[in-house]
Amino acid sequence: MLNDKKILLCVTGGIAVYKAAALTSKLTQAGAAVKVIMSDSAQKFVTPLTFQSLSRNDVYTDTFDEKDPEVISHIDLADWADLILVAPATANVIGKLANGIADDMITTTLLAATAPVWVAPAMNVHMYSHPAVQRNMNLLKEFGYEFLEPSEGYLACGYVGKGRLEEPETIAAKLADYFSGSKAKPLTGKSIIITAGPTREKIDPVRFISNHSTGKMGYALAGEAAAMGAVVTLISGPVNIPAPQGVTLVKVESAAEMFKEVMKEFPTADAVIKTAAVADYTPAVYHEQKVKKQPGSHAIELERTKDILSALGMEKQHQVLVGFAAETEKLDEYAIGKLQRKNADMIVANNVTVSGAGFGTDTNIVTIYKKDGSKLELPQMSKREVAKVILDKVTEILTGNDRS
Repeated sequence: MLNDKKILLCVTGGIAVYKAAALTSKLTQAGAAVKVIMSDSAQKFVTPLTFQSLSRNDVYTDTFDEKDPEVISHIDLADWADLILVAPATANVIGKLANGIADDMITTTLLAATAPVWVAPAMNVHMYSHPAVQRNMNLLKEFGYEFLEPSEGYLACGYVGKGRLEEPETIAAKLADYFSGSKAKPLTGKSIIITAGPTREKIDPVRFISNHSTGKMGYALAGEAAAMGAVVTLISGPVNIPAPQGVTLVKVESAAEMFKEVMKEFPTADAVIKTAAVADYTPAVYHEQKVKKQPGSHAIELERTKDILSALGMEKQHQVLVGFAAETEKLDEYAIGKLQRKNADMIVANNVTVSGAGFGTDTNIVTIYKKDGSKLELPQMSKREVAKVILDKVTEILTGNDRS
């Protein structure tokens, strides 16, 4: 399945570079065309000549070493590849990519790439679990990067834990599965609406009412749903993160705008996952000019916004409906009540006052409540991992394999 596939292997500096050499050999033997870029640190472990011999192609090490005067090397390599694999990927290169830093051949090429990018981390177990590294990996996942999780075992530093580069045979097999199209995508053909972020309810041209939602949970769900094969419409309030690859983004600002867009897409949807923190109230009067400061107190009259989840619950036919509940107390009572009142299939609830959960974090701690009375309490996980669990439950309902 790898015959004539063009794979650009980016090798960064760690002891696992020797595995990258074995991977180059296996991919080449399988018929793939492999070109290799090495970082300066990677060359401290294995020489470029090794990869040149195994790939039977030039090895690229310097952004300014232009081997062909008719092209710009890092742009040409980015355009050439069917898939780009970073293996081993150090904490350093993961951090650079997450923050848009392009200071060597590998990072400049990756920033110019439009092909799928797979990242295979390899590092010390404590480095891998560091919050900065986890944040950077989660951000890259939101960008659409795929990760080949490291395995657990004895590490070169002497520790035993998660951080070993996945074995070359396993990586080659996953690449073959990807190019053969046999990778399981359980939501293929399913249409899913995901709402995310806050809404803004305008008071005047310079002021609005909003909340602390950053959209991270909704965007993680959108990226994971797209990776599982779904046709995803992401209806988002104002946030500062990019939409995942393969997702249709619809930008809105107010609760009224979000209601309109969700209801428009709803009839053809198979599922709706409503993570957005939609304002419950909006100013009754919008002032066309800035409201000037006056002596004493000032009251703003508010009126209720339309309840999107309730409206969906009343109109749903075949759709799976998932709501979110951000609470500060009585999690069971409020989540179960919302599940019943809104005619939802699932409510995902969290206590936003708990460390590691709630708005702005890269992790979450949630409990999933289902209309059959069951509930599933999840430990602290990355928001992408939480998204995977939620979508697995949605898939079970959609396919009639609900085991709860």
